[in-house]
Amino acid sequence: MTKDHQSGTRGSAIVVGASLAGLMSALALSRIGLRVTMLERSTRKVRTGAALPVSDGLLERLTGRRSPDGKDILPSGGQAWADVHAGLSSAAQADPGISLRSPVRVTDVGQDERSAWVVTDDGEFVRADLVVGADGHASVVRRHVVPEAPDATFSGYVIWLGLVDEREIRSRPWPSDLAILYERDYCLNAYYLPGADGSVAQGRRRIGWGWYDSGRNDLLRARGAVIDDVVQRTLRAADVPDATFDELADEAREIWPSPWREAIVDCIGRRAVIGTPIGEYLPHRLVSGRVCLVGDAAHLPSPMTGSGFDASAQDALALAEALGGNGNRGSISDALHRYEAARLDAARRLVRSGQSFNNSFAPRGAAQ
Repeated sequence: MTKDHQSGTRGSAIVVGASLAGLMSALALSRIGLRVTMLERSTRKVRTGAALPVSDGLLERLTGRRSPDGKDILPSGGQAWADVHAGLSSAAQADPGISLRSPVRVTDVGQDERSAWVVTDDGEFVRADLVVGADGHASVVRRHVVPEAPDATFSGYVIWLGLVDEREIRSRPWPSDLAILYERDYCLNAYYLPGADGSVAQGRRRIGWGWYDSGRNDLLRARGAVIDDVVQRTLRAADVPDATFDELADEAREIWPSPWREAIVDCIGRRAVIGTPIGEYLPHRLVSGRVCLVGDAAHLPSPMTGSGFDASAQDALALAEALGGNGNRGSISDALHRYEAARLDAARRLVRSGQSFNNSFAPRGAAQ
């Protein structure tokens, strides 16, 4: 059986993906008066150890309003990925213009002169005035927008990520909030993040780390995390052999200084580590008719740029600005092309800015 959800009088949007880019896009589109349906295939989001730089007042810019209780649920500065996701999710759940359906897997996208739609894996059609692809590096929506170049390319390395409470680490704190270290064929990004209660006091923070590793690509392929140079999924702890964890722990003890060494060994001992294969996608366009791309679905840079999250936020804000909140269905295609004009060049510059790192760190795996 198929179902057809018709557009509302104010205008409507389907956002495919409820990760960071999807949540920000939904909030920005709701702010200008569109009715937003979010479709998310996963029931949980976990990015152990990943950190994001959040700009001041981001949530207010996305929603157009301040928190009624005066508490900032999305503080500025370096934040844990999970905390940012929780803050954006809380704002979306409180927004009457946004509805979230999960788990829903989108398998196809289509459009005509009057509307755009997605097809789910159970045969349901969900229709709206426009479709926003915020479904990440392996985007289904990208296949519709850029059918001749639908896949991000594996960059040739994995990032091991972990997070631990600072109180669990007895070593003396690092003198700064961030360390970027190179040893052997590795790179380590390690950093302090606010504690679970938001505290930034010494001893009450959390330590996050990302270990760049280009020497275990055979494991990624053996576990199906990378197939034909296309990233498929993240490695969870259960996907990683004990022998690999033992190797990483031994190497951490040998090459990384305190307190990062102890943080890594602690996470490995608890198996609180994930391995994220890194992909790259240089966009040639962001729009096709009533369908557009945002975030990693649109442009996938090296995480060494440190700007992927900010670029996703800029996508969401530019998309809302281009649409202008008038809900005029006849102007959707023109509005999306205004969005593309505003964001494409910046997105291409961002991806290219990370290519020098990819090409030097893993020259055989970098995208062309």
